[in-house]
Amino acid sequence: MPQTTLYDRAGKDIGSIGLSDELFAAPVNAAVLHQVVAGQLAARRTGTHHTKTRGEIRGGGKKPYRQKGTGRARQGTVTAPHYRGGGAVFGPHPRSYEQRLPRKMKRLALRGALTAKYGDEAIKVVEAVGLEQVRTNGLLGVLGALESQGRVLIIAPARDQTLELSARNLPRVEVILADSLNVVDLLNADVVLIEQPALARMEAVYAGNGNATEEVPA
Repeated sequence: MPQTTLYDRAGKDIGSIGLSDELFAAPVNAAVLHQVVAGQLAARRTGTHHTKTRGEIRGGGKKPYRQKGTGRARQGTVTAPHYRGGGAVFGPHPRSYEQRLPRKMKRLALRGALTAKYGDEAIKVVEAVGLEQVRTNGLLGVLGALESQGRVLIIAPARDQTLELSARNLPRVEVILADSLNVVDLLNADVVLIEQPALARMEAVYAGNGNATEEVPA
């Protein structure tokens, strides 16, 4: 069973804690990680881009000039694609970029991401962040005591408004729920800071045979 140090909010070593083999000692499949990351990033695209076809351009009801006698090629409308301001040919239209990925694949990638972070010594477990009031400086003090620098992903066991509001002005700090993990945020983080009660929730959702409800956001 993987082991890691358990810290208190002051950064003091208060012992060690065992981590789940299924989450932190899983096989790391780079191909699956790439496919899940690509699918997750694709699902974040809004797909609202739109170009007008010649039928959607206003005007163009009258021929630009007469059919014969000008020596020029005949033209039917100024909304044709070869005219300035005309319609676009094969331009983008609203669509969904979502890619359907098997649940087992997403779970395998998530376990692989956690294992990779553990192997990089980027996993830190804290007894509790324990902020008593909304203060960005208070959260910075805790992160500094835990030597958590760079992009920090804090995994909380449940909604903690005090923690979320304290972190919202820190662009390199993100708070996520233990049952809503995703591969992109895990891989982007330099430090994954896990509150101790969140470990049990992570194991219940992502380990085992998958009977628990899993939420992997796009």
